[in-house]
Amino acid sequence: MKKFDTVIIGFGKGGKTAAGFLAKQGEKVAVIEASAKMYGGTCINVGCIPSKSLVTWANRAYDSQDYATKEAYFQAAIARKRTLVETLRGKNYHKIADLENVEVINGKGSFEDNHHIKVTFEDGSSEVIYGEKIIINTGATSVIPNIPGLKLDARVLTSEGLLDLDNLPEHLIILGGGYIGLEFASMYANFGSKVTILEGGKEFLAREDRDVAEAIRENLKAIGVEVLTDVQVQEVNSGADNVTVKVNLNGEAQELVGDILLVATGRKPNTAGLNAQAAGVELDARGAVVVDEGLHTTADNIWAFGDVNGGLQFTYISLDDFRIFKEEYLGQGKRSRNNRNVAYSVFLDTPLGRVGITEAQAAAQGLDYQVVKLPVAAIPKANVLQRTTGLMKAIVENNTGKILGVALLSEEAHELINIVAITMNLGGDYRTLRDQIFTHPTMAEALNDLFELVK
Repeated sequence: MKKFDTVIIGFGKGGKTAAGFLAKQGEKVAVIEASAKMYGGTCINVGCIPSKSLVTWANRAYDSQDYATKEAYFQAAIARKRTLVETLRGKNYHKIADLENVEVINGKGSFEDNHHIKVTFEDGSSEVIYGEKIIINTGATSVIPNIPGLKLDARVLTSEGLLDLDNLPEHLIILGGGYIGLEFASMYANFGSKVTILEGGKEFLAREDRDVAEAIRENLKAIGVEVLTDVQVQEVNSGADNVTVKVNLNGEAQELVGDILLVATGRKPNTAGLNAQAAGVELDARGAVVVDEGLHTTADNIWAFGDVNGGLQFTYISLDDFRIFKEEYLGQGKRSRNNRNVAYSVFLDTPLGRVGITEAQAAAQGLDYQVVKLPVAAIPKANVLQRTTGLMKAIVENNTGKILGVALLSEEAHELINIVAITMNLGGDYRTLRDQIFTHPTMAEALNDLFELVK
Protein backbone atom coordinates (compact mmCIF):
# COMPACT_ATOMS: atom_id res chain seq x y z
CA MET A 1 0.00 0.00 0.00
CA LYS A 2 1.24 3.46 -0.92
CA LYS A 3 1.54 5.75 2.09
CA PHE A 4 1.56 9.54 1.99
CA ASP A 5 1.92 12.30 4.54
CA THR A 6 -0.98 14.11 2.89
CA VAL A 7 -3.60 12.98 0.38
CA ILE A 8 -5.54 15.68 -1.43
CA ILE A 9 -8.80 14.74 -3.16
CA GLY A 10 -9.32 17.18 -6.01
CA PHE A 11 -6.92 19.28 -8.11
CA GLY A 12 -8.61 22.64 -7.36
CA LYS A 13 -7.01 25.94 -6.38
CA GLY A 14 -6.65 25.29 -2.67
CA GLY A 15 -5.64 21.67 -3.09
CA LYS A 16 -2.99 22.19 -5.74
CA THR A 17 -1.49 25.11 -3.78
CA ALA A 18 -1.37 22.96 -0.66
CA ALA A 19 0.31 20.16 -2.62
CA GLY A 20 3.09 22.46 -3.77
CA PHE A 21 3.55 23.95 -0.31
CA LEU A 22 3.61 20.61 1.52
CA ALA A 23 6.02 19.09 -0.99
CA LYS A 24 8.44 21.94 -0.29
CA GLN A 25 8.18 21.09 3.41
CA GLY A 26 9.46 17.62 2.55
CA GLU A 27 6.11 15.83 2.73
CA LYS A 28 5.12 13.01 0.41
CA VAL A 29 1.86 14.10 -1.22
CA ALA A 30 -0.77 12.44 -3.41
CA VAL A 31 -3.29 14.42 -5.45
CA ILE A 32 -6.30 12.42 -6.62
CA GLU A 33 -8.18 13.85 -9.61
CA ALA A 34 -11.12 12.12 -11.28
CA SER A 35 -10.75 13.83 -14.67
CA ALA A 36 -7.66 14.62 -16.70
CA LYS A 37 -9.63 17.59 -18.07
CA MET A 38 -9.87 19.17 -14.61
CA TYR A 39 -6.24 19.69 -13.66
CA GLY A 40 -6.21 23.10 -12.00
CA GLY A 41 -9.84 22.91 -10.91
CA THR A 42 -13.12 24.51 -11.94
CA CYS A 43 -11.78 28.03 -12.44
CA ILE A 44 -9.23 27.19 -15.09
CA ASN A 45 -11.22 24.56 -16.96
CA VAL A 46 -14.95 25.31 -16.77
CA GLY A 47 -15.27 28.49 -14.73
CA CYS A 48 -13.60 31.86 -14.39
CA ILE A 49 -10.88 31.68 -17.03
CA PRO A 50 -12.85 30.31 -20.02
CA SER A 51 -15.94 32.39 -19.23
CA LYS A 52 -13.98 35.64 -18.88
CA SER A 53 -12.08 34.85 -22.06
CA LEU A 54 -15.43 34.62 -23.86
CA VAL A 55 -16.69 37.77 -22.11
CA THR A 56 -13.68 39.65 -23.49
CA TRP A 57 -14.40 38.50 -27.03
CA ALA A 58 -18.12 39.18 -26.65
CA ASN A 59 -17.37 42.76 -25.66
CA ARG A 60 -15.31 43.10 -28.84
CA ALA A 61 -18.21 41.73 -30.85
CA TYR A 62 -20.66 44.17 -29.28
CA ASP A 63 -19.94 47.00 -31.71
CA SER A 64 -20.64 44.81 -34.74
CA GLN A 65 -24.24 44.81 -35.95
CA ASP A 66 -23.62 42.17 -38.60
CA TYR A 67 -24.67 38.69 -37.42
CA ALA A 68 -22.14 36.92 -39.65
CA THR A 69 -19.38 39.03 -38.14
CA LYS A 70 -20.60 38.19 -34.66
CA GLU A 71 -20.62 34.51 -35.61
CA ALA A 72 -17.01 34.90 -36.72
CA TYR A 73 -16.16 36.55 -33.41
CA PHE A 74 -17.84 33.67 -31.60
CA GLN A 75 -15.93 31.02 -33.53
CA ALA A 76 -12.65 32.82 -32.89
CA ALA A 77 -13.55 33.22 -29.21
CA ILE A 78 -14.25 29.51 -28.74
CA ALA A 79 -11.00 28.57 -30.48
CA ARG A 80 -9.00 30.98 -28.35
CA LYS A 81 -10.76 29.79 -25.19
CA ARG A 82 -9.90 26.15 -25.94
CA THR A 83 -6.25 26.97 -26.55
CA LEU A 84 -6.07 29.03 -23.37
CA VAL A 85 -7.65 26.33 -21.21
CA GLU A 86 -5.48 23.55 -22.62
CA THR A 87 -2.35 25.62 -22.04
CA LEU A 88 -3.21 26.51 -18.47
CA ARG A 89 -4.36 22.97 -17.69
CA GLY A 90 -1.02 21.61 -18.84
CA LYS A 91 0.93 24.19 -16.86
CA ASN A 92 -1.06 23.42 -13.72
CA TYR A 93 -0.52 19.71 -14.11
CA HIS A 94 3.23 19.95 -14.55
CA LYS A 95 3.61 22.53 -11.79
CA ILE A 96 2.45 19.85 -9.35
CA ALA A 97 3.14 16.51 -11.05
CA ASP A 98 6.76 17.37 -11.77
CA LEU A 99 7.56 17.94 -8.10
CA GLU A 100 9.70 15.17 -6.68
CA ASN A 101 7.47 14.50 -3.67
CA VAL A 102 4.08 14.65 -5.41
CA GLU A 103 2.17 11.88 -7.18
CA VAL A 104 -0.90 12.75 -9.25
CA ILE A 105 -3.35 9.84 -9.34
CA ASN A 106 -6.10 9.82 -11.97
CA GLY A 107 -9.19 8.25 -10.45
CA LYS A 108 -12.17 8.78 -8.15
CA GLY A 109 -11.44 8.86 -4.44
CA SER A 110 -13.75 7.55 -1.72
CA PHE A 111 -13.11 7.01 1.97
CA GLU A 112 -12.62 3.58 3.53
CA ASP A 113 -11.93 5.26 6.89
CA ASN A 114 -10.28 8.49 7.99
CA HIS A 115 -6.85 7.40 6.74
CA HIS A 116 -7.55 5.02 3.86
CA ILE A 117 -8.87 6.13 0.48
CA LYS A 118 -10.00 3.85 -2.29
CA VAL A 119 -9.10 5.15 -5.75
CA THR A 120 -11.22 3.74 -8.58
CA PHE A 121 -9.73 4.02 -12.05
CA GLU A 122 -11.46 4.48 -15.40
CA ASP A 123 -11.09 0.80 -16.28
CA GLY A 124 -12.91 -0.23 -13.08
CA SER A 125 -9.85 -1.37 -11.18
CA SER A 126 -8.94 0.21 -7.86
CA GLU A 127 -6.31 0.55 -5.17
CA VAL A 128 -6.31 1.77 -1.58
CA ILE A 129 -3.80 4.40 -0.40
CA TYR A 130 -3.01 5.75 3.05
CA GLY A 131 -2.88 9.40 4.10
CA GLU A 132 -1.79 10.68 7.49
CA LYS A 133 -3.58 13.94 6.67
CA ILE A 134 -6.33 14.33 4.08
CA ILE A 135 -7.68 17.45 2.36
CA ILE A 136 -11.04 17.36 0.55
CA ASN A 137 -11.04 19.80 -2.40
CA THR A 138 -13.65 18.33 -4.73
CA GLY A 139 -15.45 21.58 -5.58
CA ALA A 140 -19.08 21.87 -6.62
CA THR A 141 -21.34 20.62 -9.37
CA SER A 142 -24.41 22.02 -11.13
CA VAL A 143 -27.85 21.59 -9.59
CA ILE A 144 -30.36 20.04 -12.02
CA PRO A 145 -33.93 20.79 -10.88
CA ASN A 146 -36.57 18.08 -10.85
CA ILE A 147 -38.65 19.34 -13.78
CA PRO A 148 -40.54 16.97 -16.10
CA GLY A 149 -38.54 16.34 -19.26
CA LEU A 150 -35.46 18.22 -18.04
CA LYS A 151 -32.31 16.26 -18.77
CA LEU A 152 -28.91 17.26 -20.08
CA ASP A 153 -28.35 16.65 -23.79
CA ALA A 154 -27.11 18.49 -26.88
CA ARG A 155 -29.66 21.29 -26.39
CA VAL A 156 -29.95 21.38 -22.60
CA LEU A 157 -26.64 22.36 -21.04
CA THR A 158 -25.01 23.50 -17.83
CA SER A 159 -22.47 26.32 -17.87
CA GLU A 160 -19.74 23.77 -18.66
CA GLY A 161 -21.43 22.74 -21.88
CA LEU A 162 -22.29 26.29 -22.88
CA LEU A 163 -18.61 27.23 -22.66
CA ASP A 164 -17.82 24.75 -25.39
CA LEU A 165 -20.49 25.28 -28.07
CA ASP A 166 -19.39 25.12 -31.69
CA ASN A 167 -22.18 27.32 -33.04
CA LEU A 168 -23.76 30.51 -31.74
CA PRO A 169 -27.42 29.94 -30.77
CA GLU A 170 -29.97 32.31 -32.27
CA HIS A 171 -32.09 32.09 -29.12
CA LEU A 172 -30.62 31.14 -25.74
CA ILE A 173 -33.06 30.47 -22.89
CA ILE A 174 -31.56 30.58 -19.39
CA LEU A 175 -33.19 28.80 -16.47
CA GLY A 176 -32.16 30.79 -13.40
CA GLY A 177 -31.48 34.48 -12.86
CA GLY A 178 -28.43 34.20 -10.60
CA TYR A 179 -24.96 35.55 -11.27
CA ILE A 180 -23.82 32.67 -13.50
CA GLY A 181 -26.91 32.95 -15.65
CA LEU A 182 -26.53 36.71 -15.93
CA GLU A 183 -22.92 36.52 -17.05
CA PHE A 184 -23.85 34.12 -19.83
CA ALA A 185 -26.86 36.24 -20.74
CA SER A 186 -24.71 39.34 -21.13
CA MET A 187 -22.01 37.44 -23.00
CA TYR A 188 -24.28 35.73 -25.53
CA ALA A 189 -26.36 38.87 -26.10
CA ASN A 190 -23.16 40.70 -27.04
CA PHE A 191 -22.25 37.88 -29.42
CA GLY A 192 -25.65 38.37 -31.08
CA SER A 193 -27.97 35.78 -29.57
CA LYS A 194 -31.50 36.57 -28.45
CA VAL A 195 -31.51 35.81 -24.71
CA THR A 196 -34.42 35.10 -22.37
CA ILE A 197 -33.91 34.62 -18.62
CA LEU A 198 -36.47 32.64 -16.61
CA GLU A 199 -36.27 33.54 -12.91
CA GLY A 200 -38.48 31.64 -10.48
CA GLY A 201 -38.36 34.30 -7.77
CA LYS A 202 -40.67 37.29 -7.67
CA GLU A 203 -37.71 39.65 -7.34
CA PHE A 204 -34.84 39.95 -9.78
CA LEU A 205 -31.48 39.54 -7.98
CA ALA A 206 -33.07 39.37 -4.55
CA ARG A 207 -29.66 39.52 -2.82
CA GLU A 208 -28.99 43.01 -4.19
CA ASP A 209 -30.60 46.34 -3.25
CA ARG A 210 -33.50 47.21 -5.53
CA ASP A 211 -31.79 50.23 -7.10
CA VAL A 212 -28.75 48.17 -8.04
CA ALA A 213 -30.84 45.23 -9.28
CA GLU A 214 -33.04 47.45 -11.42
CA ALA A 215 -30.01 49.22 -12.90
CA ILE A 216 -28.60 45.80 -13.87
CA ARG A 217 -31.93 44.82 -15.38
CA GLU A 218 -31.99 48.02 -17.46
CA ASN A 219 -28.45 47.38 -18.68
CA LEU A 220 -29.42 43.86 -19.74
CA LYS A 221 -32.52 45.15 -21.48
CA ALA A 222 -30.39 47.65 -23.41
CA ILE A 223 -28.36 44.83 -24.96
CA GLY A 224 -31.45 42.77 -25.77
CA VAL A 225 -31.79 40.45 -22.76
CA GLU A 226 -35.37 39.74 -21.65
CA VAL A 227 -35.75 38.99 -17.94
CA LEU A 228 -38.94 37.21 -16.82
CA THR A 229 -39.58 36.85 -13.08
CA ASP A 230 -42.00 34.71 -11.04
CA VAL A 231 -41.79 32.01 -13.70
CA GLN A 232 -42.84 28.43 -12.91
CA VAL A 233 -41.32 25.99 -15.39
CA GLN A 234 -43.76 23.14 -16.01
CA GLU A 235 -41.98 20.99 -18.59
CA VAL A 236 -38.99 20.87 -20.93
CA ASN A 237 -38.98 19.12 -24.30
CA SER A 238 -35.70 18.82 -26.15
CA GLY A 239 -35.82 17.91 -29.84
CA ALA A 240 -33.44 17.60 -32.76
CA ASP A 241 -33.90 21.21 -33.87
CA ASN A 242 -34.88 23.14 -30.75
CA VAL A 243 -35.86 23.03 -27.10
CA THR A 244 -39.32 23.98 -25.82
CA VAL A 245 -39.92 25.24 -22.29
CA LYS A 246 -43.49 25.24 -21.00
CA VAL A 247 -44.00 27.83 -18.27
CA ASN A 248 -46.64 29.44 -16.12
CA LEU A 249 -46.14 33.21 -16.31
CA ASN A 250 -48.50 35.60 -14.54
CA GLY A 251 -51.08 32.84 -14.30
CA GLU A 252 -50.93 32.03 -18.01
CA ALA A 253 -49.47 28.96 -19.70
CA GLN A 254 -46.87 29.83 -22.34
CA GLU A 255 -44.32 28.04 -24.48
CA LEU A 256 -40.85 29.38 -25.21
CA VAL A 257 -38.81 27.87 -28.05
CA GLY A 258 -35.06 28.27 -28.24
CA ASP A 259 -31.95 26.67 -29.69
CA ILE A 260 -30.26 26.05 -26.35
CA LEU A 261 -31.46 25.92 -22.73
CA LEU A 262 -28.86 26.80 -20.11
CA VAL A 263 -29.59 25.32 -16.68
CA ALA A 264 -28.13 27.87 -14.25
CA THR A 265 -30.00 27.08 -11.04
CA GLY A 266 -27.00 27.00 -8.73
CA ARG A 267 -24.20 24.68 -7.74
CA LYS A 268 -23.96 22.20 -4.87
CA PRO A 269 -20.95 20.72 -3.03
CA ASN A 270 -19.50 17.77 -4.90
CA THR A 271 -19.56 15.10 -2.19
CA ALA A 272 -21.56 12.34 -3.88
CA GLY A 273 -19.47 9.19 -3.96
CA LEU A 274 -16.96 10.37 -1.33
CA ASN A 275 -18.39 7.98 1.28
CA ALA A 276 -17.58 10.69 3.83
CA GLN A 277 -19.40 8.98 6.67
CA ALA A 278 -16.87 6.15 6.59
CA ALA A 279 -14.21 8.66 7.63
CA GLY A 280 -16.36 10.30 10.30
CA VAL A 281 -16.76 13.41 8.13
CA GLU A 282 -20.13 15.08 8.69
CA LEU A 283 -22.12 16.59 5.82
CA ASP A 284 -24.86 19.17 6.18
CA ALA A 285 -28.32 19.03 4.59
CA ARG A 286 -26.96 20.41 1.28
CA GLY A 287 -24.19 17.83 1.17
CA ALA A 288 -21.46 20.31 2.15
CA VAL A 289 -18.61 19.15 4.35
CA VAL A 290 -19.06 20.62 7.83
CA VAL A 291 -15.95 22.55 8.94
CA ASP A 292 -14.98 24.85 11.80
CA GLU A 293 -13.35 28.28 11.40
CA GLY A 294 -10.00 26.57 10.79
CA LEU A 295 -11.51 24.31 8.08
CA HIS A 296 -11.20 21.14 10.19
CA THR A 297 -13.88 18.56 9.48
CA THR A 298 -15.40 16.34 12.18
CA ALA A 299 -12.46 13.95 11.60
CA ASP A 300 -9.41 15.43 13.30
CA ASN A 301 -6.95 14.66 10.47
CA ILE A 302 -9.15 15.85 7.60
CA TRP A 303 -9.71 19.38 6.23
CA ALA A 304 -11.98 20.71 3.47
CA PHE A 305 -11.16 23.60 1.12
CA GLY A 306 -13.22 25.59 -1.35
CA ASP A 307 -16.74 25.07 -2.69
CA VAL A 308 -17.13 21.67 -1.07
CA ASN A 309 -17.20 23.13 2.47
CA GLY A 310 -20.35 25.16 1.84
CA GLY A 311 -18.75 28.61 1.89
CA LEU A 312 -18.61 31.22 -0.85
CA GLN A 313 -18.02 29.58 -4.22
CA PHE A 314 -15.04 31.58 -5.50
CA THR A 315 -11.62 30.28 -6.49
CA TYR A 316 -9.96 32.97 -4.36
CA ILE A 317 -11.82 31.62 -1.31
CA SER A 318 -10.34 28.19 -1.99
CA LEU A 319 -6.91 29.83 -2.11
CA ASP A 320 -7.54 31.63 1.17
CA ASP A 321 -8.73 28.38 2.70
CA PHE A 322 -5.24 27.08 1.95
CA ARG A 323 -3.74 30.13 3.68
CA ILE A 324 -5.75 29.30 6.82
CA PHE A 325 -4.41 25.74 6.70
CA LYS A 326 -0.87 26.98 6.01
CA GLU A 327 -0.81 29.31 9.01
CA GLU A 328 -1.97 26.51 11.29
CA TYR A 329 0.63 24.17 9.78
CA LEU A 330 3.37 26.72 10.48
CA GLY A 331 2.11 27.29 14.02
CA GLN A 332 0.77 30.79 13.38
CA GLY A 333 -2.99 30.24 13.18
CA LYS A 334 -4.06 33.87 12.79
CA ARG A 335 -6.41 33.45 9.86
CA SER A 336 -9.94 32.10 10.00
CA ARG A 337 -12.85 31.75 7.59
CA ASN A 338 -14.88 33.98 9.93
CA ASN A 339 -12.68 37.10 9.80
CA ARG A 340 -12.45 37.87 6.10
CA ASN A 341 -14.22 40.64 4.22
CA VAL A 342 -14.78 39.22 0.75
CA ALA A 343 -15.46 41.18 -2.41
CA TYR A 344 -17.04 39.65 -5.49
CA SER A 345 -17.51 40.61 -9.11
CA VAL A 346 -20.05 39.74 -11.78
CA PHE A 347 -18.68 40.25 -15.28
CA LEU A 348 -21.72 41.74 -16.88
CA ASP A 349 -22.01 44.48 -19.42
CA THR A 350 -21.80 46.73 -17.23
CA PRO A 351 -19.74 44.86 -14.53
CA LEU A 352 -20.83 44.67 -10.88
CA GLY A 353 -18.45 44.73 -7.92
CA ARG A 354 -19.70 44.28 -4.35
CA VAL A 355 -18.22 44.10 -0.85
CA GLY A 356 -19.74 44.30 2.62
CA ILE A 357 -23.43 44.54 3.37
CA THR A 358 -26.31 45.99 1.37
CA GLU A 359 -28.52 48.90 2.39
CA ALA A 360 -31.32 46.42 3.14
CA GLN A 361 -29.03 44.45 5.46
CA ALA A 362 -27.89 47.61 7.24
CA ALA A 363 -31.52 48.58 7.85
CA ALA A 364 -32.39 45.08 9.07
CA GLN A 365 -29.50 45.23 11.55
CA GLY A 366 -30.72 48.57 12.91
CA LEU A 367 -27.46 50.34 12.11
CA ASP A 368 -27.07 54.11 12.05
CA TYR A 369 -25.91 54.75 8.51
CA GLN A 370 -26.20 56.93 5.46
CA VAL A 371 -26.23 56.06 1.77
CA VAL A 372 -24.42 57.96 -0.97
CA LYS A 373 -24.73 57.39 -4.70
CA LEU A 374 -22.82 58.62 -7.72
CA PRO A 375 -24.12 58.16 -11.30
CA VAL A 376 -21.44 56.73 -13.57
CA ALA A 377 -22.37 59.35 -16.16
CA ALA A 378 -20.74 61.92 -13.84
CA ILE A 379 -17.32 60.21 -14.03
CA PRO A 380 -14.90 61.82 -16.56
CA LYS A 381 -13.13 58.55 -17.44
CA ALA A 382 -16.47 56.80 -18.05
CA ASN A 383 -17.28 59.51 -20.59
CA VAL A 384 -13.87 59.05 -22.21
CA LEU A 385 -14.60 55.32 -22.52
CA GLN A 386 -18.18 56.03 -23.64
CA ARG A 387 -19.34 53.60 -20.93
CA THR A 388 -21.59 55.76 -18.79
CA THR A 389 -24.29 53.37 -17.56
CA GLY A 390 -24.60 52.38 -13.93
CA LEU A 391 -24.04 53.81 -10.47
CA MET A 392 -21.71 53.70 -7.50
CA LYS A 393 -23.27 53.25 -4.06
CA ALA A 394 -21.81 53.21 -0.57
CA ILE A 395 -23.26 52.58 2.90
CA VAL A 396 -21.31 54.40 5.65
CA GLU A 397 -21.79 54.17 9.42
CA ASN A 398 -22.56 57.63 10.79
CA ASN A 399 -20.72 57.60 14.12
CA THR A 400 -17.51 55.89 13.02
CA GLY A 401 -17.23 56.65 9.31
CA LYS A 402 -16.78 52.92 8.76
CA ILE A 403 -17.54 51.67 5.26
CA LEU A 404 -20.27 49.07 5.71
CA GLY A 405 -20.75 48.11 2.08
CA VAL A 406 -20.20 49.26 -1.47
CA ALA A 407 -21.80 48.32 -4.79
CA LEU A 408 -20.12 49.47 -7.99
CA LEU A 409 -22.03 49.00 -11.23
CA SER A 410 -19.56 50.58 -13.61
CA GLU A 411 -16.82 50.00 -16.11
CA GLU A 412 -13.84 48.36 -14.34
CA ALA A 413 -15.94 47.67 -11.22
CA HIS A 414 -14.27 44.27 -10.92
CA GLU A 415 -10.94 46.05 -10.38
CA LEU A 416 -12.18 49.00 -8.31
CA ILE A 417 -13.95 46.85 -5.73
CA ASN A 418 -10.60 45.45 -4.62
CA ILE A 419 -9.46 48.95 -3.64
CA VAL A 420 -12.51 49.28 -1.42
CA ALA A 421 -12.04 45.81 0.08
CA ILE A 422 -8.40 46.53 0.95
CA THR A 423 -9.42 49.79 2.62
CA MET A 424 -12.07 48.01 4.69
CA ASN A 425 -9.79 45.11 5.63
CA LEU A 426 -6.99 47.46 6.75
CA GLY A 427 -9.36 49.43 8.97
CA GLY A 428 -9.66 52.53 6.81
CA ASP A 429 -12.89 54.51 6.74
CA TYR A 430 -14.65 56.55 4.06
CA ARG A 431 -12.16 59.42 4.48
CA THR A 432 -9.35 57.13 3.34
CA LEU A 433 -10.89 56.87 -0.11
CA ARG A 434 -12.29 60.38 -0.13
CA ASP A 435 -8.79 61.84 0.32
CA GLN A 436 -6.68 59.27 -1.56
CA ILE A 437 -4.64 60.71 -4.45
CA PHE A 438 -5.58 58.71 -7.56
CA THR A 439 -4.16 59.13 -11.04
CA HIS A 440 -6.26 60.99 -13.60
CA PRO A 441 -8.28 60.26 -15.64
CA THR A 442 -9.22 56.92 -14.11
CA MET A 443 -12.31 55.15 -12.90
CA ALA A 444 -10.63 54.77 -9.49
CA GLU A 445 -10.68 58.51 -8.83
CA ALA A 446 -14.48 58.32 -8.83
CA LEU A 447 -14.10 56.89 -5.32
CA ASN A 448 -12.98 60.41 -4.27
CA ASP A 449 -16.26 61.81 -5.60
CA LEU A 450 -18.43 59.03 -4.19
CA PHE A 451 -17.16 59.42 -0.63
CA GLU A 452 -17.08 63.23 -0.86
CA LEU A 453 -20.87 62.92 -0.77
CA VAL A 454 -20.79 61.58 2.81
CA LYS A 455 -22.04 64.26 5.23
